[in-house]
Amino acid sequence: MPETEPQSEPTAVSMYDLLASCAAARAVSTPPRAPEPESRRAPAPRHREAA
Repeated sequence: MPETEPQSEPTAVSMYDLLASCAAARAVSTPPRAPEPESRRAPAPRHREAA
């Protein structure tokens, strides 16, 4: 029978690292929002001419 590699102990992961990795995965896997239609956008402020 071939020798098997000894199983290592599971690595402890801090809650901070776990939450950070989940947030990073969500940010990478979420597609960007579609642009809003022009009719729903507020009109751009007009520039006033200097005096």
